[in-house]
Amino acid sequence: MHEVCDLVYSCDIMDCLPTGGRPVNPAQGISLEFSLMGADFETAGEVSSKIKRVLQQIGIAADIIRRIAISSYEAEMNVICYAYRGSVRANIFSDRTELRVEDEGPGIAEIDLAMQEGYSTAPDHIRKMGFGAGMGLPNMARCSDEFDIQSVVGEGTKIHMVIRH
Repeated sequence: MHEVCDLVYSCDIMDCLPTGGRPVNPAQGISLEFSLMGADFETAGEVSSKIKRVLQQIGIAADIIRRIAISSYEAEMNVICYAYRGSVRANIFSDRTELRVEDEGPGIAEIDLAMQEGYSTAPDHIRKMGFGAGMGLPNMARCSDEFDIQSVVGEGTKIHMVIRH
């Protein structure tokens, strides 16, 4: 099933499940996909909030929801702060949630450096808004059971995270 963010947000997820409200089929799961625009700070945080709401409605444990919400929020904010545009896809299964984030942007030249807590390339205007502290990628990695990042300078970045339930 592929939910559009507005549909998920405006209905009870149990009514939207492909199984008619029964528990999630491990093979089928729920797929949520969201588009993001760089520098769209007015909608910042909406994607992670919508993912969190769905997870709550299907009964995922609070500690797992917290890890997924942090990971998705950090990824969402990285797209908004650094990229031209991007997408977040959450595939929710009974045993895990997979987050895939892809953006079109400047890419990351030195991934090892970017993974260090406190390292940031954020411009002053981003820092003045309270973002760009250099904790996004480290927080994503810390909250995930599996974390993979691929980036091409001048093209963009792809991140895949798995959080087990």
